[in-house]
Amino acid sequence: MSDVKELIQNKFSKEPFGGNGSLQALSQQGIQLFNEQGIPTVKHEEWKYTRISGVLNKPFTYAVDVTAVTAADVDAVRLPGHETANELVFINGIYHAELSTIRSAADELVILPLSEAVKGEYKSIIDGNLGHSARYHADGINAMSNAFAYQGLFIAVKKNKVLKHPLYCYYINDARIAGILSQPRTLIHVGVNAEVFLVEEEITLGAGDSFTNRVSELVVEENANVHIYKIQNEDSHSSCVKTTHVRQVGVSKVNSVTLTLNGGMIRNNLNFILDAPGCESHMYGLYCVKGETHVDNHTIVDNVMPNSFSNELYKGIVDENATAVFNGKIFVRQDAQKTNAYQSNKNILLSDTASVNTKPQLEIFADDVKCSHGCTVGRLDEEALFYLKARGIGDMEAKALLLHAFAGEVLEKIELEPIRAYADQIISERLGFEL
Repeated sequence: MSDVKELIQNKFSKEPFGGNGSLQALSQQGIQLFNEQGIPTVKHEEWKYTRISGVLNKPFTYAVDVTAVTAADVDAVRLPGHETANELVFINGIYHAELSTIRSAADELVILPLSEAVKGEYKSIIDGNLGHSARYHADGINAMSNAFAYQGLFIAVKKNKVLKHPLYCYYINDARIAGILSQPRTLIHVGVNAEVFLVEEEITLGAGDSFTNRVSELVVEENANVHIYKIQNEDSHSSCVKTTHVRQVGVSKVNSVTLTLNGGMIRNNLNFILDAPGCESHMYGLYCVKGETHVDNHTIVDNVMPNSFSNELYKGIVDENATAVFNGKIFVRQDAQKTNAYQSNKNILLSDTASVNTKPQLEIFADDVKCSHGCTVGRLDEEALFYLKARGIGDMEAKALLLHAFAGEVLEKIELEPIRAYADQIISERLGFEL
């Protein structure tokens, strides 16, 4: 662990910094907290079932020549529907404009380095929201990202603009020569009456180890609509901590779907802060993992103001030696009367060596609310399996059919058709189900 801590400290001491006061303050706070806390261990309650120290106990390089990634490399990983999408390419955590394709007009979509955006009209947005996720994740991993947040990217969807071209974000780690530690950082502002589809995917090139510590913070204004789709389908040598922090500061609607299939150690932090009356939030997740993959979904729904609605559904299919964690928290603050909040986690274990730890939680400080939570961990429905087999369907086909139906409740929440079809395809291939 001293290797990673030394790597971060050396990188920070040598990195030239040209930002203004707020960025510099966040950076200094981040490195100070990181120096104090370091990497979380299992003694940290929020990391009780996820041993991140073992993942980071490897030789990593923080900065490499990003020019080694070519347009051909990007072409090989493009997602379906890219022909009509804005494609933002990040190499080893840093936005690469030359490999990116922006199709939306400048009066619809703004993309600027945070260090530039903070000097102009977006200063108050950045000052008021960058680093807000640290209030919910006061650990060394989030602090490590804050230390280098000034290298991040600011994205603004302008007021009254419905983006016809979705935002595809490719986070590419080039581990063909050495192990890579990267820290992509974005702050996304969705203006009043705006709408955007955001699709995120991580890719590691090469056989080296990679670790991604990504923090994306979103600010959603009045009457805005946001759709967030995350696809996680990497190799076993690729691990990550991904924090998506959504702050709804006006009456708005946000829909999030997280799809996890492959990887080493995967930690997903998803926070929804309902900071205005009447917000609506939907959080869906599907993890279909096998081998030695470990996936940890930590979610927070913080109801700050009244009359909001949230619905959360996470489903897991866990096979072989894979492990899964679900920790979902719902907070209802004292002023958040008339809150409706629902949470459910359902899991199917396909082997005796697969395991799931699930912990749904409610903390309610208001008295006029409707809240519920629940979790299940079990096997395939034997009666349903018998029913299908009795009608001439083979054992493997019957299992695949039931599992696909189980997953379909989450997949159908993806409204962007090319991404929904792609998600259905890769899940079907994993389950051995032919479309």
